[in-house]
Order: sequence, then structure tokens, then C-alpha cells
Amino acid sequence: MLNDFLLGLINLITSALTAITGVGGGMILIGFMPFFLPSIAIIPVHGITQLASNASRAWFRRRDIIWQPFKQFVIGSILGMVLFGVLIRFVKLDLIPLFIGIYILLLQWSAIFNRLIRRFESFFLVGFLQTGLGVFVGTPGPLNIAVLNKHYTDTHQVVTTGALMMTVVHGAKILVYVTLGFAFLDYWRLLIFMVVMATVGSWIGTKLRHQFSANWLKKILPYLLILLALKLIVAIMIEQGFFA
Repeated sequence: MLNDFLLGLINLITSALTAITGVGGGMILIGFMPFFLPSIAIIPVHGITQLASNASRAWFRRRDIIWQPFKQFVIGSILGMVLFGVLIRFVKLDLIPLFIGIYILLLQWSAIFNRLIRRFESFFLVGFLQTGLGVFVGTPGPLNIAVLNKHYTDTHQVVTTGALMMTVVHGAKILVYVTLGFAFLDYWRLLIFMVVMATVGSWIGTKLRHQFSANWLKKILPYLLILLALKLIVAIMIEQGFFA
């Protein structure tokens, strides 16, 4: 019960953080989740939580949604879900935390990896890549926000449209894990609590966005993510007997 409360509190804070800055909260949340949940439950539970967080964030500022890039994103997302949904069946799910940790480190440390991933300027390709990566690592990073920022200058439009795009990503991810047979009902109490905390966090963050400077938060985020990633990688390597 204490674990559920702590995870819900982290969820509320990270949901508010993303509503303020547009990035970072989902990745911080999934970085903490392996310390509270079994490996097989991390991405499905994260998917439900982030679906609620992003959908509520998009709803609270729905007047700011830019529909043209969103339509392209959805088409790419559907194709990504189908292709990567097949590939995930050949992956050992116990290693998901290791994938998450390595992916976070690559995003934070590798200029080559970031240049490669940011070449996907088309919203169609962004949807394909983000949904595909989301199936494996849960949160595929702020690629859509980076591309939206290149085309639009209004923060509310970027954050809100990005949230709607990520609603599609997490919805697709949930569908994949439903077909894999994940027992969502086994976690129904935690899921309800997480959805409530995600929605409250989105509401708080949306209100604070008008009067809160997020520059210092954006500076801290990379260091926190690196610490989480390293802790994840070491923990899974110990669990899998890499140091035996």
C-alpha cells in the first residue's frame, strides 16, 4: 500500500512537471517504476497512467490543439504499433528495465543518437518512431515536442498538441499489451489511483504554466534522468547475474 502511495505521489509530481515544461515527466516516472513494480507490469501500467496524464493535459487546453500535424502523426503511429507490436513478442520482458535505462542514457549523453533520432522531421515518421519505441521502452522521449517547436512558437499549442500525440502513443502501447495478454485487472486499484494522480497533476501543472518559469527545471532534468538510468541498469544487471 505504501509503495502504491509513493508511486502515485511521484506520478502527480511528474504529471505536473510535464504540464509545465512539456517534457520529462513521463521519463522520470518510468525511471522510478522498476523499483515499485515487476518488470512485466512497468510499460502497461505506465501506459495507462500516461494516457490519463496526456489526455487530461490535452483536454484542459483543447482550444490550442493544432490538428494538421496530429493527423499525420496518427497514421504513422498506427503503422508503428502494428510493426513493433509484432517485434515485442520476441523480446524477453524481464530486460525491459535495462532497455529503459540504456535508452535514457543515449538520449542524455549521445549526440550521435540524438542527431539520428531528430532527423525524423515528418510528423508521420515521428508518430511511427515514437509509438514503436514506446512499446519497448515505455516513454520514447520528447521527439514530437522537438519537431513541434521547430514549426510553432506558442508554448500552449506545442504542449497541448504534443500531449494529444502522446495520448495516441500510449493508447497504442496499451493495445499491444492487451494482445500480449497482460492482466490489467490485477492492478486495477493502483491504476485508478495513478489515473487520478495523473489528472490532478495535469490540472495543477496547466494552471502553473502561466506563472512559473521552467528553465531551472529543464536544467535539473538531465541529471536526474542519468542517475535514474544508471541505477536501473545496475539493478537489472545484478538481478540477471551479470556480476556473478
